[in-house]
Order: sequence, then structure tokens, then C-alpha cells
Amino acid sequence: MRKLISTGSPFEKTAGYSRAVVQGDWCFVSGTTGYDYATMTMPETVEAQTRNCLATIGKALADGGFEISDVVRAHYYITDQAFVDVVFPILGETFGDIRPAATMIVCQLNKPEMKIEIEVTALRRSAPRR
Repeated sequence: MRKLISTGSPFEKTAGYSRAVVQGDWCFVSGTTGYDYATMTMPETVEAQTRNCLATIGKALADGGFEISDVVRAHYYITDQAFVDVVFPILGETFGDIRPAATMIVCQLNKPEMKIEIEVTALRRSAPRR
């Protein structure tokens, strides 16, 4: 069974994508930037953006019946190599014990205010939560 997860972001409708797609025991979370989707504001710091990304991803996973501990793959996209040492400890707070396979790439993102984007893939390890 396929389930589509949305944050209500206007980008999802405009660009035609879902925040996450659940297919069976898999959950694929789209690239998630640091917006606070309740206010549609973007914090200035990469630290705050990283924490927003992780909160949005955590909510999308939970909405799909997954836990952050189900994450098996993570892709991190940052706009400045100097951010590596800044975001590593924040990512470690969430993924340190989980240790998914991961890649970090330095690149441009879609909007100049975006400093980080994170996408994850999760494989359910436990019975679905209801």
C-alpha cells in the first residue's frame, strides 16, 4: 500500500511532490530544507536550519508510522564546506546511535537562504504504529 505524506508546504503542491512516500515497509523522505513550515520562515543559521530539517523529517516519518531509528540511508547537502564541522555534531545527536549509510555533498540549493537539505530512507524494523 502506498501512502503520501505532506507538510502542507506550498512547495509540495507547486512542484508536485510529497514530503514522504511510504511503500510497504519503506519510507522515502524528500529533500527537506530548514524551513519552519508552520510559519514558512527560514532561520539564518545552518544550525537552526539543520534542527528544523530533522524535526520535519521526524514528523514525516512518524506520520508514516516510522521512527527515526528506522533510517537506513541519509543524504546531506550543504552550501559551504565550512558547515561540515558545524552540522556533524547536530546530525550525531539524531543519528549517532543509528548510524545510517550517509553521504554529504557541498552544492548550491534552490534558494539562496537554504544552507542545508537532508533526505532519508527508512526501513521499518518494528510493527507499524497506530
